[in-house]
Amino acid sequence: MMEMIIASWTSQAITAAAELGVADALKDGPMPIDVLADEVGANADALHRLLRALISRGVFRRRPDGRYELNSLADTLRSDAPVSMAWAARFYGSPEQRERWTRLVDSIRTGRSVVPILHGKEGFDYFAENPEHAALFNRTMTAISALTDAAVVAGYDFSVYPTIVDIGGGQGPLLATILAAAPDSQGVLYDLPQVVASAASLLCKHNVADRARIEAGSFFDGVPGGGDAYVLKNIMHDWPDEKAVQILRNVRAAAGPGATVLLVELVIPNHDRDFPGKWADLEMLLNLAARERTAVEYRNLLSEAGFQMTRVVQTASPLSVVEARVA
Repeated sequence: MMEMIIASWTSQAITAAAELGVADALKDGPMPIDVLADEVGANADALHRLLRALISRGVFRRRPDGRYELNSLADTLRSDAPVSMAWAARFYGSPEQRERWTRLVDSIRTGRSVVPILHGKEGFDYFAENPEHAALFNRTMTAISALTDAAVVAGYDFSVYPTIVDIGGGQGPLLATILAAAPDSQGVLYDLPQVVASAASLLCKHNVADRARIEAGSFFDGVPGGGDAYVLKNIMHDWPDEKAVQILRNVRAAAGPGATVLLVELVIPNHDRDFPGKWADLEMLLNLAARERTAVEYRNLLSEAGFQMTRVVQTASPLSVVEARVA
């Protein structure tokens, strides 16, 4: 129990290392502590103590000659790593996120988000007025997508859909992965103007820009028509039921009679074992008064919006694909 109580110490130590850029400083090779401290702007003794603690948890390594170097876990904290966890460490360990988790008991008592209490506005409104924190969030979501997108695409056959519309797709990492695996399909990326502003470069990087169209807008106002499949990854969990149904009804209004909607979510299983979605559910409650859902809850949500759930496809990642068609 004591180990679980103080588990936040480990995560905050990882955040500190990410904030300092320790992994970036070590990417070209080992360094003695004095040189490393100068490189990252830290006190040498304090940095030694931080690394000593992290090394005991398997993050970083100290060589026999006393120099510090990266190991496989520490390498993920490089900002330029193929799948960088630096942004997630900085976002989830940020003062804003930590402060919210200290108020978890308030959310449990009320069933509401603590963000309006702390900031006087809802979660997404806070992002809109704090572009630096919003940018960190967007980079975090893009990095996390790199962990799961390949597994999602490997676990579900998207190639059967000629036109795939990614609703709320951010900068386009999932759509790029889908189109790379479905060379005969076309894609539409749809999200808010400030979110898709930098999407073109990512789509070009993945060599799919010639098959992807970018459209800007809000899924509360409507979504692009003409899609054979509408993909919504980690969108439903951002909203309480009434808002989620509103989004799905807008998809229903745009979708043709043979269209399919695909919700990519952490579907909470019917067991008492550990599962990431059970913890993400608390994060959604704290920040947005939203929730992760079970398969039954998704079936009911989709039915209310005019869809019939056909199956839930598990992937090698914690994410599942909830498939539904126009009822």
